[in-house]
Amino acid sequence: MTEQALADLKVIDLTWYIAGPWCTKLLADYGADVIKVERPGKGDPARGMGPFLKDDPHPEKSGLFLYLNTNKRGVTLNLKTEAGKKILKQLVRDADILVENFSPGVMPSLGLDYETLEQINPRLVMTSISNFGQTGPYRDFKSSDLISYAMGGAMNATGIPSMPPAGIARDIVLYEVGYLATVATMGAYLGACRDGTGDHVDVSIFEALMGSTDRRDCNLLTYAYTGFTTPRLDPGTFRFSIGPFGSYPTIDGHVLALLGLAQWPRFAAVLGQPDLPQDPRFENIFDVTHAPDLDAILLEWLAPRTKQQATEEMQSHSVGVTPVNSPEDVVKSPHWRERGFFVEIDHPVAGKLTCPGAPIDATEAKWVLRRPAPLLGQHNEEVYGELGYGRQDLVKLREQGAI
Repeated sequence: MTEQALADLKVIDLTWYIAGPWCTKLLADYGADVIKVERPGKGDPARGMGPFLKDDPHPEKSGLFLYLNTNKRGVTLNLKTEAGKKILKQLVRDADILVENFSPGVMPSLGLDYETLEQINPRLVMTSISNFGQTGPYRDFKSSDLISYAMGGAMNATGIPSMPPAGIARDIVLYEVGYLATVATMGAYLGACRDGTGDHVDVSIFEALMGSTDRRDCNLLTYAYTGFTTPRLDPGTFRFSIGPFGSYPTIDGHVLALLGLAQWPRFAAVLGQPDLPQDPRFENIFDVTHAPDLDAILLEWLAPRTKQQATEEMQSHSVGVTPVNSPEDVVKSPHWRERGFFVEIDHPVAGKLTCPGAPIDATEAKWVLRRPAPLLGQHNEEVYGELGYGRQDLVKLREQGAI
């Protein structure tokens, strides 16, 4: 097999929860040697978050942790001890990248700020992920996925107008930030390869989300250019597509219809009513006045069909209708099975599990599942042995509470 694209990269992972581990997981999955550093005895807080295999709240059975930490080697290290700080500096000496998502000020308080680590390794790229960035009045504010969504101006435009503003599904934005952090980190690494000097990448979750294509950047630009604040829109009186809009029932579930202007004649043809676009009721296809009439026609057509049958008939005519899938539907889908998207992980405690695989595929830069998520401290002897520590040294370090 061709060597993976990032096989020469060594990454020190001081992250926890979602955004940081997702960033380092992407690097690991494409070949980087990622060393995940966890607190002795406790580890990443994600180990205590579900879903758990068979509802057993075990630190080695968290689905979230198992997924976000594939292909990483895991060690334990107490950065509050002098021995722990010394070991981290030894790890940094030969590393290309360090990613951390502590609160701003934590790394400097430990004597592990970028200026210090840069002296040890001038080519080091250090990526710091935090709620509001390493500087500014909000630097030390507490936040969460939902708080960032509200502060960024997006929540103002979501929810029913007669009700308070509402958010979206949890954690989506944290994965998005993880992607952005990976891109920024690799950009800085390429710069380090070119210039021979590293960089400190400051990733603000809040700022990353304000520039997101999920309505935030367009809402902010709209206000900047026109002074118009995007309102919350009542789904009963506004449609983002022509004709049918939303979910419709079938024999075994629902399909989602979201049509573009060019699809309107094809949609009518699939329904067996090719003259529908000429019907005076639907002259203005964005007028919701006669939406119930069109919905009734579609519901009658859907009544004898499964969601898959309806989807295949519509898609065969290039009409934007899709099944509303359950997680089981997606995992068992022949499409993603054929593409090899879902992979099986064999974990020493959790056993064999199925999880999503490559988010991006390429002919040469292959995604490869080399190892499952590490047990807490699983690679202490291996990693610290590479630094010259023997077994007796590790015993002493454990007694000191350093590992």
